[in-house]
Parts: sequence; structure tokens; C-alpha cells
Amino acid sequence: MMDECFHEKDYLVSRRIYSNRVFDQVHERRDQEIQSLREQLSRTCGCTDKWAVQKIKGLLPILDWLPKYPVKQWLPSDVVSGVTTGLVCCLQGVAYALLASVAPVYGLYSAFFPILTYFVLGTSRHISVGPFPVTCLMVGSVVLTLAPDEHFLRSVNITAVNETVKDERLMEVDVEAREAQRIMVACTMTVLVGLFQVAMGLMQVGFLVRYLSDPLVGGFTTAAAFHVFISQIKTILSVPTHNHNGFFSIAYTLIDVGRNINQTNIADLIAGLLTIFIVMVVKEINTKFQHKIPVPIPIEVIVTVIASAISHVMDLNSQYGASIVHNLPRGFAPAQPPNIALIGSILGSSFSTAVVGYAVAVSVAKVYAAKHDYTVDGNQELIAFGVSNIFGGCLSSFVASTALSRTAVQESTGGKSQVAGIISALMVMIVILALGPFLQPLQKSVLAGIVIANLKGMFMQISEVPVLWRQNRTDCLIWIATCLASIALGLDVGLLAGLVFEMGTVVVRTQFPSCATLGNVPNTDIYKNMKDYKNIDEIPGIKIFKCKSPIYFANIDYFKEKLRDEVGFDAVRVFKKRNKALKKIHKLIKKGKLQATEDGLVPVASLGVENKAFENEQGPELEEGASQPDSEVKVQVDWTSELPVGVSVPRVHIHSLVVDFSAVSFLDVVAAKSLKLVVKEFIRIGVSVYIAGCDGELVRRMEALSFFDEEVTRDLLFLSVHDAILFIQLETSSGNEQDSLAEKISQLQDDKEPLPFTEDEDLIETYDNQHLAIHGLSN
Repeated sequence: MMDECFHEKDYLVSRRIYSNRVFDQVHERRDQEIQSLREQLSRTCGCTDKWAVQKIKGLLPILDWLPKYPVKQWLPSDVVSGVTTGLVCCLQGVAYALLASVAPVYGLYSAFFPILTYFVLGTSRHISVGPFPVTCLMVGSVVLTLAPDEHFLRSVNITAVNETVKDERLMEVDVEAREAQRIMVACTMTVLVGLFQVAMGLMQVGFLVRYLSDPLVGGFTTAAAFHVFISQIKTILSVPTHNHNGFFSIAYTLIDVGRNINQTNIADLIAGLLTIFIVMVVKEINTKFQHKIPVPIPIEVIVTVIASAISHVMDLNSQYGASIVHNLPRGFAPAQPPNIALIGSILGSSFSTAVVGYAVAVSVAKVYAAKHDYTVDGNQELIAFGVSNIFGGCLSSFVASTALSRTAVQESTGGKSQVAGIISALMVMIVILALGPFLQPLQKSVLAGIVIANLKGMFMQISEVPVLWRQNRTDCLIWIATCLASIALGLDVGLLAGLVFEMGTVVVRTQFPSCATLGNVPNTDIYKNMKDYKNIDEIPGIKIFKCKSPIYFANIDYFKEKLRDEVGFDAVRVFKKRNKALKKIHKLIKKGKLQATEDGLVPVASLGVENKAFENEQGPELEEGASQPDSEVKVQVDWTSELPVGVSVPRVHIHSLVVDFSAVSFLDVVAAKSLKLVVKEFIRIGVSVYIAGCDGELVRRMEALSFFDEEVTRDLLFLSVHDAILFIQLETSSGNEQDSLAEKISQLQDDKEPLPFTEDEDLIETYDNQHLAIHGLSN
């Protein structure tokens, strides 16, 4: 019948009912092509000229984009962007060296060498490669752990009138030895980070970084901003503190700062606070008037030049005891191999740093790639950053990634390609070769102020928490848990804890999936959750159950519990209760108190017939060894009515169960075994089970797991819920469905004769044993 709400733009679909078996027969399923290992290797490793060229261009992207570079259109913009970004790179490199706990000159090296290799191997046209505060701090924590000041104490030499003597009571830090060891630790860690990244790139596992969700990265980088901020407070105040790393290092650092607050250097404090204020104000102006200002004001460069000049003219180091850069030599340090002996101590930290550095860089790269309509190859980015870190680590650099502020400068000043990056590297090289000594009077508190001022964007991520709470509370909890863990436990352990918490939320969400009972929208083939809509009908005698998650070992018990709650009974309990009732009925029939008729079971007294001779007549025949009559009486037991025995049997109000698997992506071995038992349990109590919506891959998985047998056949699979419902209605109306409530009860004459339901009891025990075996609890 046509729906009363039918409109001209509506359409009707008419087709036959499809079970999976019928559909496969009609449309001839394709045979799955199974290739041998040799064929797979041959296809993968087959080499043609075109394939070879693509592979070479994939490994060396510069061969693809450089020949197509539009010099006239892009070069002027790249030059302006490169010069501006290069100045920022110099200052940030020197400042971020403080986070890595190495001399400032190594920050310049880290802003130079990685760019050279990324220019050849990278696929992003806009990111500025170099030091990043979070990775610098992760490197610094390892450096301070393996090379603390306490390892480099020496006796102070006291010069007398005619000789120099050592006073064992006075100790000082051997600065040269300490710096040499610290840069060795930083460089070795950088090389190991690069090796991890190259290995992941070659294995094509760049997708693993997807497990670092945006909430997790946001919480981690915010926690890193707190670590950076606390680490720079001591530099702003210029107070002595111990080197603290690991658990609760922030608290210990703050305690040291509080204890020594009376030693604050006023000159450094004023310079640091002024730097923070000026840089943040000018950056706000750059942001607010970015469309009106052709080039952002390079405030870090301006502040640094002015601060260096003031420090030099006023001789702040000698006059006021200000802490300055001191030594910033010209030229490059000689190449040195990594220290193999340190690898065991830095293995875990190096891997976490490699993942964080790549995750941040590729996230920023994809943002600008989407903005400018080109693609970034994640696996190639792993190789590019890995090679850059290996190359830079051998040349006295520490870990390179990218910084959002520096990348924003490069893009906003008109940068079009990697050429802007190589020009910024040339600017850094000029500073290294010629201008470095001019920065020697610069106060370290000014550098710390620049670092803190650039943390604003990372701290502003806290504003995401209320939004996340409204959008998705689970993601909000991931953000908060990762942030708190990283603050309290340290960045490396905190990242691991956040990742474990994130994976735990995934497990919980799949372990307790959303399940629903579906109802039919009248006169349609649409089935929706009955709790969500009012005018949806539940089809009499049929229960439609939907699970919206993969079904596997961790959630199969929950699945069965929800199914039991939705159908309103426990199929195993119903079967056992019915079996118990049937045994009692058998005893009553044998004693003559019940008689089976075409209308069902009727007490003998109600028929007006006494059957006292029933037992007496049967006894002698058995004693004489007479053969038992092989007579059977088919008894129609109406389980919905009151039974003539004192056994309470749960009511079953449905004759069919349809399980919607359209949202189930996979089954594992335990789930398949348990689900098969569930189907059999329903069948034994007369409830037909149908599974709808399985895709081809899930059906193949069920076949591989031996889900189907003589009792649970492929005939229970249907393409859709509607196909299954129509099939059930046709079967019910035509009367072809077997009466599963009919039970055969034999009239046995001997009490010693085995009960006709012993086989059923054995089957119940078999079911119980199979359930135990699935969970590994059987003997």
C-alpha cells in the first residue's frame, strides 16, 4: 500500500528478497585472487623505467619540484621570506640552546645544518626546519641527567706567593669538560633520533603517528610549555638551582627558585621582563595588522640588537653581575661521530623525541599544505627529518623539527617554496661566520624572555579544554590526562602515559559498545533505534538487535549481556527450565497422572478416567522381558500458558531474532565461538536467528573461523535487516516454519530406562564446557 505521505519526488524500490547465499548465486561472487609470495615479491620489486624514475623522485623530491620552479614569480618572495626567517632562526637557535642545556653556538648550528638536507629531501614548501622548544627540552632533560654539574667538579687552584696549590675544600665546575660532554650527549641523541625516523620512514610506518591524536598532542605541548616556562624562570631571575629531571622536576625546580629568590639579579630580571612584554606586544600587533603590514616586524632581532648594545655599553656583566652569552666563536665545529657507549642510556628518550618531533612537524606541514593546495608525503617526511638529524648530529647540532611561530613568519612573509628555507640557512651561516661575536654581550635573560614570549600559542591551547568538554568529553579527558601526566612525570614518561590512556579509552569504547533494539518506520525499509524515535513500531514476535562495534574477546560477554537484556530472557536458562519441566511431565505421564492428547497435556482426572492399573500392567511385562512398545506421542507444549507441573519457565515472546551486523567490522576467534553458541542456544528454544548486514570481508572471516556448520548455516545471513524481516514474515504466514515448540515424549514402561532428555542434559553440559573452554577455564 502506498504511504499516505508519498510525494512526487519520492521513489519506490521493488526487488526480490536477498539472503547472502541467494545474492552470491545470482550475481556470481568473484573468486578472491590469492597470490603466492613469489608473485607478490615480483609485483612489488618489478622494475621499469617509469617505476625507477618515480622512486628516485620520491626519495629526492627536489628533482621533481626544482626544474618546475617559477623563478620570476616566486624568487623575490622567497628571498624576502628567507632573510626575515633567517634572522628569527638565529635568535631562536641561540635561545633554544638554553633549553637543550648546551652552549648557544650549537643552537646556530641546529638552525643551519638540518635545513640543507631538508631542502633536498623534504616535501613541505613552507615549514621552517630547526630547533623546536619541546624537543629541545626533551634533549636537555637527557643532557642534564647524563652530564650534571656534579660530574665535573674539581678543586680550586689558589695562587700563593711562590706557588699554586689546590684547596680540596673549594670546588668549581670544569666548564669546558662539562660543555664537551653535554654536546656529545646531545649529538649522540640527535643521531639516534634520526636513525629511528629513517627506519620508520623506510618501513612505511608514518601512519603510527596518527595514534597521537590532536587532544593528546595539545595536552602534551601545553605541558611542555609549562616545563619550558619553569626552566627559563631561573634564567630570568639568574638564581642558582640544581638540575632536576624526571618525576615532579617542576616542583623541585620551583622549590630551588624559592629558596634562592634573594639572590635574584635585578639587571637580568628587568631585561627579561622587558623582553617578554615588548615581544608579546609587538607580536600581537603583527597578528592584528597582518593584512596591512607587508612584512611582520622582526621584534626578536630588534630586541636582541638593542639588548646586546646596551649590555656592551653599560658593561652589565662586570658592573651588575649579569649573566651573558660570553663565548660565541666564529666558524663551525669539526665533525665528530656519536658516542656508541651512550646509546643504551638514551634509547627510550630518543624514540619518544623522534615521534614527538615528527608528529609536530608533519602536523604543521599538513596545515600549510592544505592551505596552499599541495600534498605532503608522511613517510618521506620521516626520511627527510631523519637524515637531517643524522647529518646535523654529526656536525654538533641537536634535534631538529619545526616551530609554528617560525613557520608562520616564513609563510606570512611570502615564502613559496623550500628556496626560502635555504636562504634563511644562508643568513644563519653569515651569523656563524661573521656576526656571532657581536652577540657575546647579550644577556641570557633576554634569550629566556624570547623563549617565554614564543610560548603564548602553546599556552593558549588551554582554551581548547572547555570546547573539547562540550564536543567530546573523552577527548577532553585525554587532553587533561596527558597534560597532567607530562607535567608531573616528565615529558617522555608523560607522553607514554598519555598514549596508554588514549589507547585505554579506545578499548573501553569498544569493550562497552552501543547496542540498540531497532524498530520499523511504518511502510518503509528503514529501521531505527526505538529509544530515539516515538512513531516506530516493534514487529510482533521479532526482535532486531544492533551492535555498533567490532566484536572481539574483550566485549563478547558485554554483547551477550546486552542481547539478553534486550530480548528479555536468558536462552540457556529457558532451555534448562524447559528441560526440567519436560522431565517432570514425563514422570507424570508414566505414572498416569497426565495424558497427551491432540489438544496438548490433560490431567487424567479431568477426562473422567482412572489409570490405577497403569503401573501394575507395565510391571509384569517388564519382568517377563517383553519388548517395549516403540510408541511415541507427539505433545504440543504451550510454553506461554501455565504448565501442569510446578516449574516456572521464563516466557519467550519472540519467534525470531535478527542481529544487525552492518556496523561490525570484524570478529575474532573467541567472539566467533561464543556467537555460534549463542545462535545455537536460541535455536534450541525455538527462536530462529538471522544475521543481517555482513559485508563480504566479514563473511569470509566467519568462514575462516568455522562459524558455519550443519546447524548454523549460511542461510541465516541476509543482505539487510529488511530482507530478513520480509523472509521471516513470509515463512510465518505460509506456515513453513517448523513448530519448534513441539516435543516428543516417549511413554516408557521402565523406571530404569534412560530418560529421553538425557541427551539434552549432555548437550547443556557440553555448552557449559564449551563456554569454559572459550575462556580457558576448562580442565
